Order: sequence, then C-alpha cells, then structure tokens
Amino acid sequence: MTDDVIAQAAAWQAAGVRFATATVVGTHGSAPFPVGTSMLVGADGQIVGSVSGGCVEGAVCAAAEEVLAGASPVRAVYGVGADDAFAVGLTCGGTIEIAVCETYGDVPLGRVAADLAGRRPVALVTPTDGLGGLAVGAAGRSGSLGDAPLDAA
Repeated sequence: MTDDVIAQAAAWQAAGVRFATATVVGTHGSAPFPVGTSMLVGADGQIVGSVSGGCVEGAVCAAAEEVLAGASPVRAVYGVGADDAFAVGLTCGGTIEIAVCETYGDVPLGRVAADLAGRRPVALVTPTDGLGGLAVGAAGRSGSLGDAPLDAA
C-alpha cells in the first residue's frame, strides 16, 4: 500500500467508516501496477488509490460494494481474451488478479501509517479471505490472522 492509501485506511478505521480493500495479488505479462498495489472503496463510494490506472476500477468497485453489502471476499482475474478485449478495459495484454475484502480487524492502522511516515520498518499482513490482519513493526505485533502459529511466524 502506498502512504496515502494506508493513511486514508487509518483515518477511516479511526472514524469507524467501513471500507473494502482491493489488492493486486497476481500479475502475468504486462500489468499496470505491481503485486501489492491497493485501492480502498469506502461504504459511501469514495475511492482512494488505484489497482489498474482506471482499466478495471469499475468492476473492482462493484465487487467492493458487494463485499461491503455482506458478500464473501472476492478474487477476480482481469485480462484480455479473444472475445473480451474491451469487456473490462484491460487492454495492456497482461492479466491481473485482484483480491477484494473488508479487513484489518483490530490492527491499529494509525500506527502502521505513522511508521510508514516516519520511514520505520513495518509490515502489514492481510489474508485474502478478509479475516483479520497483522501488523509487525518496531512497536511489536498487533492483530491476528486467526491462527496462533501463523501469527508467531
């Protein structure tokens, strides 16, 4: 996540605003952005960040709205096929896989954002099933992935 995306996620979390996170979890061939790039979609429809430079954001926002309405987390692959070259707008020739989930649980995103802003090492681990999250930084660990051995790894 970029600093502006994590800062907005922290602000929404602190304000109790629900949001979904869409993250590039796989690419093949030419892709607009690398794995790890994230975009937020607020419950009010506000969008922060981008996963494709506009190529598939409409489809990703629709998936985020479904997740926020109670659907299970989504993993979707967008790419160019013989019949759908312009169906979702990804015309760069590659494919991207996006995971969309409402997540973070009790991870203090404000602390993660502060570590990033201060250029201190920090890792934010978010499972693609949308269950939990774990932050590891100079101040220690917080949150959970729902599995004690995995949290300790």
